[in-house]
Amino acid sequence: MTREHAAARIQELREEIRKHDHLYYVEARPIISDREYDALYAELRKLEEQFPDLTTPDSPTQRVGGQPSKAFEHVRHVIPMMSLDNTYNGEELFEFDARVRRLLPGEAVSYVLEPKVDGVSISVRYEHGVYTLAATRGDGEVGDDVTANVKTIRSLPLRLAAKAGSIPEIIEARGEVFMSVQGFRRLNEERISNGEEPFANPRNAAAGSLKQLDPRIAAERPLGIVFYAVGETAGV
Repeated sequence: MTREHAAARIQELREEIRKHDHLYYVEARPIISDREYDALYAELRKLEEQFPDLTTPDSPTQRVGGQPSKAFEHVRHVIPMMSLDNTYNGEELFEFDARVRRLLPGEAVSYVLEPKVDGVSISVRYEHGVYTLAATRGDGEVGDDVTANVKTIRSLPLRLAAKAGSIPEIIEARGEVFMSVQGFRRLNEERISNGEEPFANPRNAAAGSLKQLDPRIAAERPLGIVFYAVGETAGV
């Protein structure tokens, strides 16, 4: 196979695998068998081994890195990641509403309610549509660089799918890395059978998985990710 033909086939395989990753991990409606998926993945890996210069960081084969890190680097957030206050009674909600209306005199105030995903706050950065960085909230100003670990989450797109010219130069998505109750139970069953201490709850399990220095361990954990806000942007 010529390099030109290999490049075309590699691109075709990557797009096909990304489509099936989205169908399986995001929409939960796979349309091919695991065996068919594995065959596509194996073909892509083989071609990239034959033509290593065609391997790119956003390839599906590059989700899991090689060697463990010795420590997490720090990342300063361009826009601080602030936390939200919580409340457990109606009186505080009415007081909050009153403050909002005082600050917005004459404005029509409405609210949107959404389920709380109890996970770990995360900032994910894309440059020209390609995944480049993930960081924890930390103290709101500085967080830990967990790029390699977040990259292993199969529901995370490593390249944004959009029409040419519509992808911004920089876009930072903010959300939560979480572990489903089903995945949490399965993980704890495995840990108990291996003589390891079980995690206390799904949030602790997600946090502990993100702070692994070896991304290969994080890749084995049933992590998911959901986004709800946008941070830094450029070229929008």
